[in-house]
Amino acid sequence: MKSVLSLLIFSLLFVSCNRSPANKAANSINKDSLLRHIETLSSDEFQGRATGTAGEQMSVDYLVNELEAMGVDPAGENGTYIQEFPLLGQTTSNAQMSVSTDGRTPFNIEYFNEFMAWPANQAEEVEVRNAELVYVGYGIQAPEENWDDFKGVDVEGKVLVFKNSDPAYDENLFGGTARLYYGRYDYKYEKAKELGALGAIIIHTDETAGYGWNVVSGAWSGEGFYLKSGDEGSSSETEFNGWITEPTSRLLFEEAGLNFDDLFEAADSPDFEPVELTGVRINVSMDADYREINGKNVLAEVKGNDPELNDEYLLLTAHFDHLGVTNPIEGDSVNNGASDNAAGVSALLEMMEAYQSVQPILKRSVLAVIVSAEEVGLLGSQYWAENPTVDPGKVTANINLDGMNVYGETRDVVVVGYGRTSLSELLEEEAEKQGRTVKPDPYPERGYFYRSDHFNMAKVGIPAIFPNPGTEYIGKGENFLALRDSVADANYHTVSDEINEFWDLSGAEIDTRLFFLTGFRALNAEELQSWKKGDEFEATRLEMLERLEN
Repeated sequence: MKSVLSLLIFSLLFVSCNRSPANKAANSINKDSLLRHIETLSSDEFQGRATGTAGEQMSVDYLVNELEAMGVDPAGENGTYIQEFPLLGQTTSNAQMSVSTDGRTPFNIEYFNEFMAWPANQAEEVEVRNAELVYVGYGIQAPEENWDDFKGVDVEGKVLVFKNSDPAYDENLFGGTARLYYGRYDYKYEKAKELGALGAIIIHTDETAGYGWNVVSGAWSGEGFYLKSGDEGSSSETEFNGWITEPTSRLLFEEAGLNFDDLFEAADSPDFEPVELTGVRINVSMDADYREINGKNVLAEVKGNDPELNDEYLLLTAHFDHLGVTNPIEGDSVNNGASDNAAGVSALLEMMEAYQSVQPILKRSVLAVIVSAEEVGLLGSQYWAENPTVDPGKVTANINLDGMNVYGETRDVVVVGYGRTSLSELLEEEAEKQGRTVKPDPYPERGYFYRSDHFNMAKVGIPAIFPNPGTEYIGKGENFLALRDSVADANYHTVSDEINEFWDLSGAEIDTRLFFLTGFRALNAEELQSWKKGDEFEATRLEMLERLEN
């Protein structure tokens, strides 16, 4: 009798729970409404949504119309939904690199095939002559790891040569095999600038990069985009950044009488000290043309109702831009970006509409920042993070939606940033209610945490997660995961990223509901969300909160 009574009570609680306003709002999110947004944004009419094009403006207009129709308030500039940001498009030409050595024959290094370089300070001309080279290992300064590759050596005015990635030989250092921000090329270039270096060159190997030289040459030979700094050509900044192939690096080290393999291995030690390439000098020159563009982020909010908490926010991000129109492949030149990232934008819009429907019971507020210029360097989110419309210390957490599960329901969901924040724990609890599990990123060595818009939010202290599709598909057969990966890989950043016969948005539907309910928990929680103790972004968060308290 007791067991029957317990079952009855559980059933009543389950029904009551699923009839709650939050669950009712979650259940209003459905695959048909998700598909409507994806079909529109990924249509040929939107021209691939590239930054600075008519396709970007069409996307902005669509997003604004949808948000207005929901009754969601504008949160951009001057009472609008728009946050404009200035961009420079940079096209490098006439790039040359040569080496001078003591008493030996100098040699040239071939652009594209052996090196890639571009102005680092938005200058129209770069002319570096007879510069000293210093190998700095990984070039990492990480006090929390008791690691400093520079050991107080003055590198101002010199060209730094970096080993790519970060130490991975010890699971207790730098996250083991997981690539941290210290291993990203962005960090190396920022460190060179911070220390007053004249230039920065990263040695490419397939192993340390995780991709071939063709990816480097292809990515950096086209137009690059940067946030306009307002101090173009400043002599206080690094003159150029670049990459160099492994065979060319070996030649440079040999000319300096150094053993490349020994020094590459030596970098995997906290005792490493910078090594001058004695007797080797480098010459670098190039020109660059620029065009000015105004990118546009779309911002909207649902205001919370607690007078003490409604100035705190849950931040939802997704990028709406894609690659635009490129050279035709079998007659198709539009990069539609259905999965990347019309799907993520669609999920964000559905979540905002659901939050609007339960606005009377929200304590904190919801801020949607739908960014442009992600595909050209996370620049839209970088601009918001550097010019925030609300204080980052008042943002409880960020859920970033970049690519959704468009291939069907899964028993699991992957979270990039798993276990790093209290928000990750909330998501686990909500997933458990769905009878599902949460798993960490299966490819931590690829550094995905630093490759989408949530990273810019993390850099200013905001606890952030990046949900990804799960891997245990329901009712699809044991070989479906391999099929999914092959289809997704073939479509990634190509004209074939379109809705196809393998799509099944029941997965996106249940995932979006999960993210909505996780966000709802954060909006009504007693405390702000936090980074876990010892996380690389915890100190920034604590400093920001302390500043607000004072």
